[in-house]
Amino acid sequence: MNQTEILNAVNALAEGKTIAYPTEAVFGVGCDPDNQQAIALLLQIKQREKSKGLILIAADYAQLQPYIDEAAINAEQKQRMLASWPGPVTWVVPARAGLSDWLTGQFSTIAIRVSDHPLVQQLCRAYGKPITSTSANLSGQPACRSAADVQAQLGEQLAVIIDAPTGGRLNPSEIRDVQTGHIFRAG
Repeated sequence: MNQTEILNAVNALAEGKTIAYPTEAVFGVGCDPDNQQAIALLLQIKQREKSKGLILIAADYAQLQPYIDEAAINAEQKQRMLASWPGPVTWVVPARAGLSDWLTGQFSTIAIRVSDHPLVQQLCRAYGKPITSTSANLSGQPACRSAADVQAQLGEQLAVIIDAPTGGRLNPSEIRDVQTGHIFRAG
């Protein structure tokens, strides 16, 4: 892994810019989840509606805890979620009270994942917190599976595109509701 690329990405995130990076199956576009202007920029780049909400991707569960209403998740639900990580399962969980609707969209929940992709792990550890993760493509277009695909679709709008392979999975992460087990998107 190129440390310079990671450092450039971390600096871009700190400056409120958006980056693209490989995840388990496709490239993701991310920004600082606590920077409303960065999120607005990301949504503008993607041509994505604010109401849809965003996924947070992290190196470990501890990075996600500030965004979650843990009191609304029982021990069995939490155990099921933790048992799936690190890995390609995104869980929709109750959001902490007061969490920005720039992250949650129209929902009272937040989608979270602890990735098993080594680059995502390294990036989130270097940044010290989760980043947003939405597929690197214009809304309605095919998801990008390479840095060249990202460059072709989103190019100059991104501060950094980390050129590294995805995790090789064919499908984007499964999305499940932690409280009901409902599958929003099969993996």
